[in-house]
Amino acid sequence: MTDNAPPNPTPAVRRHPLGLPVLALVGLAALGVPRVILHDLHIIEEGQPAAWILALAPVAVWITVAVAKKVPRPFVTVLMIGVFFGVMLVITHQLLWNFAFDGSPPSLGDSGAGLLIPRIAAVFSGLVTGTLIGAVGGLIAWGIHAVIRPKTPRV
Repeated sequence: MTDNAPPNPTPAVRRHPLGLPVLALVGLAALGVPRVILHDLHIIEEGQPAAWILALAPVAVWITVAVAKKVPRPFVTVLMIGVFFGVMLVITHQLLWNFAFDGSPPSLGDSGAGLLIPRIAAVFSGLVTGTLIGAVGGLIAWGIHAVIRPKTPRV
């Protein structure tokens, strides 16, 4: 049995479930890491213009890329970028823990558990922070996407 169907003139386009390759999502999330490093090393402090720019610019890029690339679900895409950023935030804070607290990290006593509990709390805090940033950015991307996408006429 032979298949006489003509060959497909266009190669199959690989679709990514989140609209972008995972490596691109991780790269976009990494845009937020310089602010974390500079803050933990006390090079920039909260409230400074540089801190605001380094905090908001990455999210603006996430939103811009999601809208420009016309990802199918911009909320989910930007949310996942935020989740990846949360993981990077946790790792960076843990690596720079002693620098961030000038050698005097928070503790709940002198025991090992007293030193470990704040670090564990920081893990959850970082994951929640990244996820919330992604959710807010995702809502903005979704809203922009909803406004600018072409409307299909209803019949």
